[in-house]
Amino acid sequence: MPYRTDRIEHLLSEGVRNKVYPGAVWAVGDSGGVRATGATGFLDPDEPGVKMRPDTVFDAASLTKILAVWASVGALWEDGVLDLDAPLGTFWDETAGHPLGVVTTRQLLTHTAGLLLRAQLKNLYGTDPADIRRGVLREALNRAPGEAVEYTDRAALILGYLAEYLSGRPIDQLSEERTWRPLGMDSTHFGPLPADVASRCAPTEVDQDTGTHLKGVAHDFSARLLGGVCGIAGVFTVLDDLAVFLRYMLAPTAASAEAGFGADWTAHSLTVQTGSLQPERGLFWHPAPGTTGEQDVWGHYGFTGTGMWISPTQDRWAVLLTNKLYYTRDRQPLTDVRNTFRGLAFS
Repeated sequence: MPYRTDRIEHLLSEGVRNKVYPGAVWAVGDSGGVRATGATGFLDPDEPGVKMRPDTVFDAASLTKILAVWASVGALWEDGVLDLDAPLGTFWDETAGHPLGVVTTRQLLTHTAGLLLRAQLKNLYGTDPADIRRGVLREALNRAPGEAVEYTDRAALILGYLAEYLSGRPIDQLSEERTWRPLGMDSTHFGPLPADVASRCAPTEVDQDTGTHLKGVAHDFSARLLGGVCGIAGVFTVLDDLAVFLRYMLAPTAASAEAGFGADWTAHSLTVQTGSLQPERGLFWHPAPGTTGEQDVWGHYGFTGTGMWISPTQDRWAVLLTNKLYYTRDRQPLTDVRNTFRGLAFS
């Protein structure tokens, strides 16, 4: 099918001119590969001679929840070692006897677990990772599980801890072993990044401690607090790796290697799991705003300005990577660009 390349390029270049972001890279494709791609703008406005490139490294932010946590939990589910509907306390001793013990993995994946909505990890539990883990796994819930859909970073943090417990490996190693290396996603890593890779990284927000824009160090404060590795954020990636990941989701049997999760996990996840509760959610994925169930477009975003979409029904995927945090935390300008981009990519 013909993609609206000219209109996409105009849209994204206009975003550069309007200072929604310094630059952007994008791709649209299907299970067979990349069908259209491009880059616009600059890596850093302070260095106007350095353009945004297809191999620019981006702070994936909450795409970490998909690339690391969702994929790893899916591998454990496919292995048969994780029952999504078993209360955590029945098989995870660290949560037994605590409020979290009645919550299920499915409720965490659908953001219906009733968890606290704001991280505040340092204020609540200090700076020691062991103290933070202990505190998060023992704390009170915000509301009864199953009452409401409320997006919270805590769900991914807890699922990361769960994946580590069930696999016996840190989430960064588990992600590398079960997902990224098998699929050839060789430019996807948790940070902080080595200097030579960080130099290719799109800068995000100004670090108040140094007065310079963050490059190769996670923007997310919780991720930095936990050494750069956690379920919330911390992954850095490139356009090509996300294309490989999404192609695998559409056609795992056509891939040259097999990841830990497969077609069953993808199909289960890209199905509404929240009943009559709103907004609708699959397993970490959500229906793209402004789309219908018949269109079958699912997405996930990252706070730094990243986003990806997938539609099994249409055999299509799309990726848009920006570093919008360089300029502002105002979400609306990028939301408008994202929605228009998604409309062009899946029309």
